[in-house]
Amino acid sequence: MKKVIIFYASYGGGHLSAAKSISQYIEKNFPLINVEMIDCMKYVSRHIEKMTTAAYREMAKKVPKLWGRVYSDSQKGVLSRISKDGNKLMSKKLKKLLEEKNPDVVISTHPFSSQMVSYLKRKKKLNCILATIMTDFAIHKQWLIGHEYTDFFFVSNDTMKQDIINYGVSESKVFVTGIPMSDRFAENFDREKIYANFKLSPEKKVILFFGGGEFGLGKDRTVQVLKSLIENLPNYQIVAVSGKNIKMKEAFEQLVFSCNAQNRVVILGFTDKVPELMSISCAVVTKPGGLTTTESLASGLPMIIINPIPGQEEENADFLEKNGVGVWIRKNDDPDVVISNLFEDSERLNLMGENTKKLCKINSTKDICEIVLEN
Repeated sequence: MKKVIIFYASYGGGHLSAAKSISQYIEKNFPLINVEMIDCMKYVSRHIEKMTTAAYREMAKKVPKLWGRVYSDSQKGVLSRISKDGNKLMSKKLKKLLEEKNPDVVISTHPFSSQMVSYLKRKKKLNCILATIMTDFAIHKQWLIGHEYTDFFFVSNDTMKQDIINYGVSESKVFVTGIPMSDRFAENFDREKIYANFKLSPEKKVILFFGGGEFGLGKDRTVQVLKSLIENLPNYQIVAVSGKNIKMKEAFEQLVFSCNAQNRVVILGFTDKVPELMSISCAVVTKPGGLTTTESLASGLPMIIINPIPGQEEENADFLEKNGVGVWIRKNDDPDVVISNLFEDSERLNLMGENTKKLCKINSTKDICEIVLEN
């Protein structure tokens, strides 16, 4: 039986979600393949994983500009060398696991595991297929360290593919498949049932608003944008999702009460009904994480982008704006003006929805699995 290991790391939810989508698809469609998901950083060192994850979370939440600087500087120079040398050292611990598991294929959704496995392949300590799945909309050079020993790169768009080829990677290794996502986004849902379940009117358009985010960044700004939607779009319904952020949920509830908008704003905490909600929405307001962006594109939804973390999310936001599928409400923008101008221009909104079809890769998970496992 062929063995597949999927490595991820817990720096942001996108890496784990991509790994889960791949794992679930293999289990469902390749019964003769044994697949296992492993957090590479937790395996190498729980202490290092805990410390670095906490550092990432604190920087992204409290000093996002510093995280943006770290993200940028780690592509070259001292920070890049430190990261590269650190992964070489940690690969020695990973070697023990790989010798024990003896996988035929390693699929990596994080640059650290890609580096560790490629280093072991270079040192002839490991002989397996290595596939790297990039989980954002612009490249970061950490993903490409050891690219000579990576067999497949999977990316979200043609610009990334060309950037990787320009870096020196063989074109035959790079595939524009999109970022893996749940196959539930390809389902045909009973829209009337969804409206009823969430106490929404089928007669009014729905805007899906993600306000929690992984860290609940920019609470005041998030509430301000929601207030703008409520006040400027009285004929729309809004589903506001606060995730696991209790303070954000309370702020949403206070705002809706003060605006007397209980009859057209539904507030949710964590929900697993995102595919259903996107299927009845006409637009989505969100941070531009790789996963939510991929799901929004698959659902054909224009995006209103708020609170991107400096670094990868700002690069995602810039990509989405340039490709005509998103509008980024920047720090100094007036949300009232941006929202009013956008929703008064129905042609622009329709074009944004049409443009999602150029970027959407609804079969991303299927395509990745078939390319890797049927070669």
